[in-house]
Amino acid sequence: MRVLLIGANGYLGRFVADRLLADPAVQLTALGRGDDADVRFDLASGSPGALTRFLDAVHPGVVINCAGATRGGARELTRHNTVAVATVCEALRRSGCGARLVQIGCGAEYGPSQPGSSTAEDAVPRPGGPYGVSKLAATELVLGSGLDAVVLRVFSPAGPGTPAGSPLGRLAEALRRAMQSGDGELKLGGLGVQRDFIDVRDVARAVHAASLSAAQGVINIGSGRAVRLRDAAAVLARVAGYGGALHELDGPPGPMRPSIGHPRGEPDLASPAAYPYPDGCGSWQQADVRTARDRLGWRPRINLEESLADIWMEAACRI
Repeated sequence: MRVLLIGANGYLGRFVADRLLADPAVQLTALGRGDDADVRFDLASGSPGALTRFLDAVHPGVVINCAGATRGGARELTRHNTVAVATVCEALRRSGCGARLVQIGCGAEYGPSQPGSSTAEDAVPRPGGPYGVSKLAATELVLGSGLDAVVLRVFSPAGPGTPAGSPLGRLAEALRRAMQSGDGELKLGGLGVQRDFIDVRDVARAVHAASLSAAQGVINIGSGRAVRLRDAAAVLARVAGYGGALHELDGPPGPMRPSIGHPRGEPDLASPAAYPYPDGCGSWQQADVRTARDRLGWRPRINLEESLADIWMEAACRI
């Protein structure tokens, strides 16, 4: 099976590439903006015609799109998350390769949900920020393209390679700084939200399964369990061997709160809290993952403690 992987150098794309390279039946070609891609191509600025010519030359059976942006203003997010996907869909429509498309979506497309609920694929999406809007627009383009396509809505990925700017990455960095300086207490804010964390290696397994399946439409990829960020912080402190005290700065009443890793010596009134999850999903998100089980034969295998241990191992190497 010849697979074209777009975004192989990204956080998720690296693990998808590793998973595909481990399958002897897969011939993998990586397309991206980096110098180490097999083919350099910028989806946000490249033309559908140019991509079509490449597809006709390579003739992949599956195209997997892991490319996209998680940060930036609305214009940048639209370029990299929506316009880029429009280019992929148009190129596939024009091409004679007949490739299947596996598009990586995200849980932020759903927006806020009721605490205690599990969000299924038939929920009406109401994204609460520009990132979710840009990804939802991409999903709608894929679903309306007429292609053989599936969209995997990945909830909150975790594990090795977690970006330092993500909430779990910031937690690990705050712990690293505290341990390096011998600080016996660590002030953490913004820990009240609950998210459905899923290990990136389990995500890669889901992408592999989706590329081999005939499933179409939207499929949630998550653990099926919401975890409070403060509980993740406690586990991370334990696996790190941090013996100091964790002081949570969330919760009324009180002054405006600092964000994760707020320096100990700064006054709490200095600035409002930076919302720890700028995904527009509110205080709760939990995936209903029955569709992935039924249509892909996929279940998560890696628990959150293992994911957090791997996050800490990478952070500890910077000590």
